[in-house]
Amino acid sequence: MKFTGNELAALLVAVSFAAGLNVYATVATLGLLAHAGVLPLPPGLHMLAGWWVISASAALFAVEFFADKVPAFDLIWNALHTFIRVPVAALLAYQATVALSPGEQLAATVAGGLIALVAHGGKTAVRAAVTPSPEPLSNIGLSMGEDALAVSLTWLASVHPYWAAAITTALVAVTVVLVRWVVRALRALFRGAERAL
Repeated sequence: MKFTGNELAALLVAVSFAAGLNVYATVATLGLLAHAGVLPLPPGLHMLAGWWVISASAALFAVEFFADKVPAFDLIWNALHTFIRVPVAALLAYQATVALSPGEQLAATVAGGLIALVAHGGKTAVRAAVTPSPEPLSNIGLSMGEDALAVSLTWLASVHPYWAAAITTALVAVTVVLVRWVVRALRALFRGAERAL
């Protein structure tokens, strides 16, 4: 099975969003699916099926799995990962579209980065709103849900790219609509931290 242009676009929409949530889980899942023959990766992404890439991304996913569940530390972790998740999503889109014209490749790269930024920004903002709560269960629950969504969305994109893209489009729309609420929550968090200092 080989993806058509539209299927590739749908795959990249879902994978970019998944990478914005958890880039290591996304890369490991892509690699495992390709290695198992479930997902025919575009030529520019064949290296993801190598065991060294799968192992490295799985190890980093294991680190993130624990780091992302510690209240307050998860905010630092997520802030630092702005410089990893978004560029890696853009790079995946760039590499996946090497067969396209330079203009199409640039558009795919920018779209991949922007979709990952929306996912990452939404995740970070929701975490900032939840972190002040006294119990750690909400943080752990959110983190596990994000991990599961990243893996599930990547898998779904490999077998039903259009469904995955439709779900991703809905998630992007919900995130954009809730931006106002998210900004308010962040402001409240920073005001609380300012008073504490």
